[in-house]
Amino acid sequence: MDTITAGAAKRSVLAAQGFAEGRPVGAVTRRHLGRLLGRLRLLQLDSVNVAVRAHYMPVFSRLGGYSRELLDGAAWAHSARRPRLLVEYWAHEASLLPVEDWPLLLSKAKRPGWWRHYRELVERESALVDEVLAAVKEVGPVGAGTLEELLGGPGQARVKGGSWWNRSDVKRICEYLFGTGELTTGARVNFQRLYDLPERVLPPSVLAAAPVDPDEAARQLIAQAAAALGVATETDLRDYYRLGPEVSRRAVHDLVADGQLERVEVRGWAKPGYRTPGARMPRKIRARALLCPFDPLVWERSRTERIFDFRYRIEIYTPAEKREHGYYVFPFLLGDSLVGRVDLKADRAAGVLRVPGAFSEPGTRTEEVATELAEELRLMADWLELDDVLVGERGDLIAPLARALATRPAG
Repeated sequence: MDTITAGAAKRSVLAAQGFAEGRPVGAVTRRHLGRLLGRLRLLQLDSVNVAVRAHYMPVFSRLGGYSRELLDGAAWAHSARRPRLLVEYWAHEASLLPVEDWPLLLSKAKRPGWWRHYRELVERESALVDEVLAAVKEVGPVGAGTLEELLGGPGQARVKGGSWWNRSDVKRICEYLFGTGELTTGARVNFQRLYDLPERVLPPSVLAAAPVDPDEAARQLIAQAAAALGVATETDLRDYYRLGPEVSRRAVHDLVADGQLERVEVRGWAKPGYRTPGARMPRKIRARALLCPFDPLVWERSRTERIFDFRYRIEIYTPAEKREHGYYVFPFLLGDSLVGRVDLKADRAAGVLRVPGAFSEPGTRTEEVATELAEELRLMADWLELDDVLVGERGDLIAPLARALATRPAG
């Protein structure tokens, strides 16, 4: 078992995540996007839209300014010339993933998700299930609200002030069928999922694929996670697709025995790491990126702390007066280190990217960080079609950031 330094492991992680190459010169193309998706394997979806939807941001972080329509087309459009590249399913969380991974996620390598709690409803209301499927076949892609109207009104009204779980019977059935693969997402409008039949969304080659044995699917998913993560513990690998502990451990054991994974000792790590044989380990990383809270580089918080010595918590659900850094905070990657935290808000009405707070990490050179951060914020504002970057008052990076933004006109 090889022994490597924590710094070498960190650089390997960044290389696997797409931060070892420079951003494309010129327009970002579908080929660039396809290469990145082949590397990351999934983009997490999330409804928060304070700055930008979560699935768009990891692409920007790695490729720079690109047309979001490029990703929309890959995820929710299909033509003979440009076939659909991505499909929605529950992976790490609700995610966009390559269409060829659909059989792996539906192989029962993963345990049934939260939708299993709707099984009793589905069994009790089998006629309504048939009506939902028939209606989707007739009018899909279609939202749950429209289906309720088509089927004669809501089965159970949402209680005022109720939680996300207060759903109509139709919505519950749709989510159950989505979880079992009998429905998928045909399109999204204003981020609303429009359900459709898999045979109208997925390519025939995927639909015709033979069922995948759950253990073989788990091995493939763990191998993909290892390639995406660079160096990872077994729990890191397990978390990428949210596999069960026993399934994951068995898959890791088999992959090591087959020579598809190798164990490595990382100095300072309490548990052994695993990597794909031949995984890149650059001597230097020259990255610069803002990372949304759901970026695969930082979404597993204990891993982020272990690799980057960066304790990170999302504070959306923390009362405003108790937030330490802000509502929707982006870690700032510079070189091979996470050097700051930036609270961001896209004020679309005013046409500005607001920075209510910006904070440096201990030991960083704030003027240098502020200069690089200013450039990245300008780039992000341009990408979001916002006219300016306006800073607030919170954090030790705010004053040097304001100076850096003032030294050059935006754009």
